[in-house]
Amino acid sequence: MYQHIILAADGSDHSIRATEEAIKLVKGTKTVVEIVYVSDFSKSKDEVLHAEGQEALDVKRRKKLLPIEEALDAQGIDYRLKLLRGEPGPAIVEYANDSQADLVIVGSRGLNSLQEMMLGSVSHKIVKRVDCPVLLVK
Repeated sequence: MYQHIILAADGSDHSIRATEEAIKLVKGTKTVVEIVYVSDFSKSKDEVLHAEGQEALDVKRRKKLLPIEEALDAQGIDYRLKLLRGEPGPAIVEYANDSQADLVIVGSRGLNSLQEMMLGSVSHKIVKRVDCPVLLVK
């Protein structure tokens, strides 16, 4: 049984489907799911310019994750939320490896389709570089 599962989430439909798979894996266990959201450097400048302050910016970011948190709550699953800053792929890989996660669950696509086309998808970077097993959800 997995003890430490990281759920990489950005609020996209794919991350919500990844949440559904996480629920199937941990329902009825004592496993804690750690939701990891990365504030992407390439988007954060624009977000900061259009935000009314740091608190409003944090609320906006948390709203993206609300459906994921609600789904976990509805099933009685313990979870923690970790907000990171940086480029999503490398930040998630570094965090997962440093925290010795047992499994990383990630959606196959996220919110940033331009980055996927130009630089390779976040999920691809995670699958290639993380030390533990990865569940890639389509």
